[in-house]
Amino acid sequence: MKLELLSPAKNLDFGKEAINHGADAVYIGAPAFGARAAATNSIADIEALVRYAHLFGSKVFATVNTILFDDEVEPAVTMIRRLCDAGVDALIVQDMGLLECDLPPVELHASTQCHNSDASRVAFLGKAGFRRVILARETSLEQMRAIRRATAVDLEAFVHGALCVSYSGQCYMSQYLAGRSGNRGCCSQPCRSSYDLLGEGGRVLLKNRHLLSLKDFNASAHLAAMAGAGISSFKIEGRLKDLAYVKNITAHYRRLLDGLMGDDYSRASSGRCTFFFTPDQERTFNRGYTDYFLRGRQPMASLATQKSIGKPIGSVVAVGRGTVTVGGDEPLAAGDGLCFFDGDGSLRGFSVNEVHGRVVTPNAMPSIRQGTPLWRNNDRCFERQLEGRSAERRVAVNLLFSRVEGGFALEMTDEDGVRAECRVEAAPTQAENPERASAMVVKQLSKLGGTPFAARSVVDATGGHFFLPVSTLNELRRRAADELARLRVEHFRPAPAPLEPQQAVYPDVDYRANVVNALAERFYRRHGAAVTERGVEQTASYDGKALMTTKYCLRYELGCCLRGKCHFQPDVDIAPSESLMLRNNGRLFRLDFDCSQCIMRVLPG
Repeated sequence: MKLELLSPAKNLDFGKEAINHGADAVYIGAPAFGARAAATNSIADIEALVRYAHLFGSKVFATVNTILFDDEVEPAVTMIRRLCDAGVDALIVQDMGLLECDLPPVELHASTQCHNSDASRVAFLGKAGFRRVILARETSLEQMRAIRRATAVDLEAFVHGALCVSYSGQCYMSQYLAGRSGNRGCCSQPCRSSYDLLGEGGRVLLKNRHLLSLKDFNASAHLAAMAGAGISSFKIEGRLKDLAYVKNITAHYRRLLDGLMGDDYSRASSGRCTFFFTPDQERTFNRGYTDYFLRGRQPMASLATQKSIGKPIGSVVAVGRGTVTVGGDEPLAAGDGLCFFDGDGSLRGFSVNEVHGRVVTPNAMPSIRQGTPLWRNNDRCFERQLEGRSAERRVAVNLLFSRVEGGFALEMTDEDGVRAECRVEAAPTQAENPERASAMVVKQLSKLGGTPFAARSVVDATGGHFFLPVSTLNELRRRAADELARLRVEHFRPAPAPLEPQQAVYPDVDYRANVVNALAERFYRRHGAAVTERGVEQTASYDGKALMTTKYCLRYELGCCLRGKCHFQPDVDIAPSESLMLRNNGRLFRLDFDCSQCIMRVLPG
């Protein structure tokens, strides 16, 4: 089975660097209708990224994963045709109405926003015509195995990055509060806000805490288990993250996945990466890490802050007049950003102006005590390493230099079997020293710097009996490399993948199917389902509806699980029968705990 590392591409440059650092595929926002409205790209840039990706056998997936109003369907289809002309390998979509349209024969991937959380739903999407389904982030290893048994559709799963607290596609909080729909790419991220937790009679149990903000996902320790459960594509979140994050995290997972390659698994693209830095997942943006539900329920919230805390570096050894002495052996540098949690549990931070051994001078002296743990959330030296050329990727080639009628030929064959040949007309000139002449041929033809190729072998079939000027050899090498690059782009052009739906029946759906156009309604009707209510983005009806549906449980997180599943001391005193509410800027939200399904719902108060 081929294992694919899938990285985010905010834009063309980010996409190229993701590929340079080992991505087998990248996903990038289309000019419109993507789930990150702040990360759109022109068709021309996407086409340029496709050409670059295909040099390495990597793929480009375009995101068209918002729900569409009726008047948006036709413009979306027109844009999709242009994306397919640009050579994208697949489209990531959410709106089922697109499957009712006359689309080009392109591979379709069902976005995680399609609520792909159980085997029956994933199997249905496979029968409906999707070639790949992106699983809900909440999916456990056990559920992955069950889904794999239920369907043959290709499975993609997240392995790293920010976590939505709600099931993707089932969050309406931003739409409710600000008229900005996450299902339409405009989420205002209310889950990252601070809330008060209220008990019976409005008593304040917790104040100003980030009660819905989760740590970041990190499945580094579970890649082999995920592959064994049937996952073939490993996805990194982060189309809005900075370039250092994309480089570092892609390189980190490239190394881990390469460690799995062998009899059972192979890489999904070509070339080998050389890194000019040591990847370290803690040195770029993170809120602390969790492996979420892969191993079952566990504490996973970042209650004190929604910001990046970075890497732990030690504790405060001493506090002087205008200085802080830091324990540990992690190197420190001027420009670093250090942070800590104060006595109230709030995140505080400072920049480092000077460093003398383990003594740092902050830009503003913090109120900090001896023994306080410190994290570094801005690593200046590491960031500087990633600002320049931090990796290169080369495809291995074998070169054969030979004499042909009227001149000489260079044949270049890459690791995928793609072959290019270029010839030069030249009158043969006998070499005075065949051994030296042959060595020069090998030396000049090996110089593939500035190309995507690296010489694995160079064979001089002439035996060095002929002399060619260095300029002629260089020109022959350049032309052969250019021709091989052109042929590789053509070789990896995606094959037509027409929609091939099978007979499949789906139960009736309500507002949670996010239907806001007539074609999506027709899709479900064609599969035996009635749409009992359109999506809230169209109806603006929220009474009695869950604004968030989460597998995350605040009672469990605080040590007050109603089923006794948490085995740690409670943070607050909450009675089993006590109803709970969240308060934010005067707005109230009721919490509903469905213990039969082990889920929590956030409803209008």
